[in-house]
Amino acid sequence: MQLQVIGSSSSGNNYVLTNEDMALVMEAGAHVNQLKRVLDFNITKIAGCLLTHEHGDHAGHVKNYLRAGIDVYASQGTIDALGISHHRLHPLKAMQKQIIKGFSVLPFDVKHDCAEPLGFLINHPDTGTFVFATDTYYIPYTFQGLNNVLIECNYSRDILDENVRNGLATSIRDRVIQSHMELQTCKDFLSANDLSQVHNIVLLHLSDTNSHAEQFRSTIQELTGKPVFIADKGSQIQISKKAF
Repeated sequence: MQLQVIGSSSSGNNYVLTNEDMALVMEAGAHVNQLKRVLDFNITKIAGCLLTHEHGDHAGHVKNYLRAGIDVYASQGTIDALGISHHRLHPLKAMQKQIIKGFSVLPFDVKHDCAEPLGFLINHPDTGTFVFATDTYYIPYTFQGLNNVLIECNYSRDILDENVRNGLATSIRDRVIQSHMELQTCKDFLSANDLSQVHNIVLLHLSDTNSHAEQFRSTIQELTGKPVFIADKGSQIQISKKAF
């Protein structure tokens, strides 16, 4: 399947995993019209949309997704925080598997400054098993049998501290540290998991000011020995059960 990145930053997060027959949307931080264009306006192929949490850069367009006939899945805490109700809005519980039209989705709790954030362990015959986790400063789990990893790598502590010395408010620094994944934490997570069957690692939601994309990519690639991609807006990345 092809991962198409509509957005992966504080201005909007939206990812579409698609083949000829179906699509799984992750996050609703981009306008539904952008999603439609990526899918050649065939939104009937969408199995559903997964939301990690309620913040606007991840869920800001969810009402339009629902109006367009897209089923949206999120924790009850996220749903309550969004303050909306709709027959296509489906609550998820951490560690309770959900089958979404061919995709097996296991939500798990993550660490972010919001109501009830989730990450997702997802399986499909075309993709194998992959983890999708963003906007979390830590993942308290390890996973077996991973074929792909889609994980936040938001900032470097060295870059963040340098920005503070150059005038960045310490309150912003503290908020970043308490809500997003740092490069070293990303490395620790990858080192803790069995990556022997992993084909691709995709780094999500890099900060515009507190990261360095090529440094992060090369650092993770050197650590893991796996192909590493940055989820830049407009990029397309193969997510498959088999290596190419």
